[in-house]
Amino acid sequence: MRTEKSRTTSDTQPSHLGRRDFVAFSLAASAAGATVEAAVAALDVSETDVNIVTPSGSCDAAFIHPKSGSHPGVLLWPDAFGLRPAMRDMAKRLAAQGYSVLVPNPFYRVSKAPFKDASTFNFGNPADMAKLRPLMASITAPGHAEEDAVAYVGFLDAQKEVDRAKKVGTQGYCMGGPLVVRTAATLPDRIGAAASFHGGGLVTDKPDSPHLLAPKIKARMYFGIASNDDEKQPDAKDKLKRAFAAASVPVEIEVYPGALHGWCVPDMPLHDGSPIYNQPAAERAWSKLLALYKEALA
Repeated sequence: MRTEKSRTTSDTQPSHLGRRDFVAFSLAASAAGATVEAAVAALDVSETDVNIVTPSGSCDAAFIHPKSGSHPGVLLWPDAFGLRPAMRDMAKRLAAQGYSVLVPNPFYRVSKAPFKDASTFNFGNPADMAKLRPLMASITAPGHAEEDAVAYVGFLDAQKEVDRAKKVGTQGYCMGGPLVVRTAATLPDRIGAAASFHGGGLVTDKPDSPHLLAPKIKARMYFGIASNDDEKQPDAKDKLKRAFAAASVPVEIEVYPGALHGWCVPDMPLHDGSPIYNQPAAERAWSKLLALYKEALA
């Protein structure tokens, strides 16, 4: 059993750190992320559209990696708007820092990548929501995420641009948050780090709730929680904390004050007339991701 102490928080402050120590910790994490990004920002990247065969069909995806060398693999699970330029851009930024990144179309069972831009979507429009629900249902159906995770990581491991001697990372946004947890639980010996940003449905009252998978996970975990998600479900962070602590899984859980659900993704639509994307909070989340991968995928 792993004995490493978990890092958790019910706010933005890790629970085992004093306020002064937390400030130093945050500055160090941000500096570490900035240093890593600056050090490798000059890497040229290559982007290829690929098709991955799964037991359910053929998934269209983007594989983005540095033009030379082999690097840790990363599976990027998109939000409910799927594979599109905004997600490709995030993958390119990560690839430029020394990772080989796969971004799948999670809805391949029912459609090729269906969105080009999320900014025009209206959550209050029944017609828009009618398009979104069956797409999401196709990946959240029992067993689909696990089946796909095996295929996607298998694809990464078959590429010369992926260093199989290093663990694979996975990150997910909104709908992708639970998919990250399921990936880490399905491939515990391969996934070394997993990060969920404004993940939805991480803690439910159902027997298949993602947080109940903690005993199957060996990866370092990070959960960045939107403030309005925390307001709607204030006990979710505590249940996550208890589940991963009981499983001795290293985890950090943070609530981002003032950051709305979807804050990390640049092309999010407006919320009550105001932007959802929050650049300062998104950059802080990016620094946390870099620090996590640097520590766990080295």
